[in-house]
Amino acid sequence: MKGITTSLLLGSSLLATLPAAAGDLLLWHTNSLTYLYGKDFQVNPAIQQTVTFEHANKWKYGDTFLFIDKIFYNGGTDRSKGNNTYYGEFSPRLSFGKIFDRKFEFGPIKDVLLAMTYESGEGDNEAYLIGPGFDLAIPGFNYFTLNIMQRNTEGSRPGDRVWQITPTFSYTIPVGKSDVLIDGYMDWVVDNDQSRRGTYHANLQFNPQVKYDLGKALNLGAKQLYVGIEYSYWKDKYGIENSGRLDTNQSVTSALVKVHF
Repeated sequence: MKGITTSLLLGSSLLATLPAAAGDLLLWHTNSLTYLYGKDFQVNPAIQQTVTFEHANKWKYGDTFLFIDKIFYNGGTDRSKGNNTYYGEFSPRLSFGKIFDRKFEFGPIKDVLLAMTYESGEGDNEAYLIGPGFDLAIPGFNYFTLNIMQRNTEGSRPGDRVWQITPTFSYTIPVGKSDVLIDGYMDWVVDNDQSRRGTYHANLQFNPQVKYDLGKALNLGAKQLYVGIEYSYWKDKYGIENSGRLDTNQSVTSALVKVHF
């Protein structure tokens, strides 16, 4: 875990210190810690607790998102990862509109970007993604992005260069004196029907969170403390094709607590 933790946190730290060195280069940033507890996971042990660090920012020429999961198997043991593991992603995007100082707007598209993602987990588990990204103006949403990236999966289960479609979204619903925030993402890996054993298979992952702004309700500050649930649907989890021998279709609801700082 040391390698991925060091590289991802270094990137976060460098971006967080940019204002001191470069004035208004960094426009805003936020960090958070999330705790999740859920049952009925597939492939890995069924009961899992996860602690997630997230960093997001918007800077002069684009935006960045990264996260690191530390996953505990609640007394269970995975045959290849033991009783805990880790996973992380680093996703920078470069805005063509900001770089070239012109508008790339048409229809619902309000900006066009170059989107990139690096994925890494324990063991032989890496992937590199690159492709066009879009910021969309969808009425009512806080934000809605769409990345369409070519995916290169490396390691012992390589995949051909296939496409991954990743929308992310955020929507706020006022409830009494506080709010419910619905946000999340979908990763849809398409067009990989290779029959070779061990190949990274097409798969679909959908992870929305439904969170109540408890901090705002208790007058502790808005957008600081959330409680709620995360729903994880994953068809052909990890790109492993579902079969009678191994069920890789996952549907799990986890309890959630999230703190921003």
